[in-house]
Amino acid sequence: MSSIKQEALKCLKCKKAQCSAHCPVSTDVPKVMELFLNGEIKQAGELLFLNNPLSAVTSVICPHERNCTGHCVLGRKGEPVQFYRVEEYISRFYLETTEIPKIEKNGIKIAVAGSGPAGITMSLLLLLKGYDVTMFEAQDNIGGVLRYGIPPFRLSRELLDLYKDIMLRMGLHLRPNTRIGSNILIEDLFPDGYKAVFVSTGTGRPRKLGLIGETLGHVHFAVDYLKTPDAFKLGNRVAIVGAGNVAIDAARTAIRRSHSHVTILHYMGENDMTANSDEIEMAQIDGVEFIHYAQTIRILENSVRCVQVNRIENEDGSVSFEEDYSHVFDVPADSVIIAIGQGPGADMKAAGVKLTQRGLLEVNEWGETDTPGVFAAGDIVSGPRTVVDAVAFTKKVFRRMEEYLGMSTDGDSPAVPPQGE
Repeated sequence: MSSIKQEALKCLKCKKAQCSAHCPVSTDVPKVMELFLNGEIKQAGELLFLNNPLSAVTSVICPHERNCTGHCVLGRKGEPVQFYRVEEYISRFYLETTEIPKIEKNGIKIAVAGSGPAGITMSLLLLLKGYDVTMFEAQDNIGGVLRYGIPPFRLSRELLDLYKDIMLRMGLHLRPNTRIGSNILIEDLFPDGYKAVFVSTGTGRPRKLGLIGETLGHVHFAVDYLKTPDAFKLGNRVAIVGAGNVAIDAARTAIRRSHSHVTILHYMGENDMTANSDEIEMAQIDGVEFIHYAQTIRILENSVRCVQVNRIENEDGSVSFEEDYSHVFDVPADSVIIAIGQGPGADMKAAGVKLTQRGLLEVNEWGETDTPGVFAAGDIVSGPRTVVDAVAFTKKVFRRMEEYLGMSTDGDSPAVPPQGE
């Protein structure tokens, strides 16, 4: 019996399944398992795809320990059901074997800016409903953070190419190497017949430390490194500042591509790391060294200067961290990679579209901007979040967009945003 089937047989198919309740997209885990075990794998795949078009992706890179697996009732006394393994098999099979249905076009043109998780999700939802979708992507291929931010050993590029092929066969118009906000402005789209614009351009601009030495030639940003790691010569010793998933991805990539000894510097403790626990474990297996309670204060030519951080438990039960400058030390480094987060690009502006203090697009709970017909989701709205969170909010925005288009396609065009200066 295959291990996938064994995993499915473990499922109790709970009536009030906690795995489903704690899934951001409310995947009907018991129903999927039932269909799979009954030999109805295509039906199971369709159920997954229609609920979450990126199920083949989220099953691979989701923080399962926080969602489905982490809330399986079997995990209270033993091993939880690893639903994501079954989901990955079903979803991949569905994508590889399903035939594109003949979809009646409704003649409504929609522009999608960005081809990351939110952009792919929205495009698929629109294409399935017969909309005429044009996707604008700043890079030379689709995927956004999925392609240019997650290493291939975690998420295969073949899977992203499969999504691209499916969307093209569904009628997608793709414009690569075209950045909305510079080459073409949002307000340029409406006069060309687009009835709505969906913005999902992500947060690809790295945040800097603001320290002396950050402009030296051996210092790089993790988001830049992960795009084209072979373009970088890192040397034997690499220090990475940061402790999130991007830092872990950069560390594991450096070991594979440059055969470097990698040290991650983190100003808090191991339990305070924001990276997924299974990724941290895999990094440890790969040989990544972790130095916790180390605050970077300066980057030197051959090292990173740090100060020790003391963890203090306060009387009220809270925890604080205090730098102890009596303990300063240097960590040898031929290269330094900074991975402390990302923000939006400076060019993501449009007439009538407001930005938050963080530079993100300001939207309401339905993803609507102040400009009629302009919607947004993904990291450009929320800041860096998980892929499944992006899918969940994008589905909500899609429902609102359909309501908007239903009101605005009875003969009248939606309001055209005011022209910029």
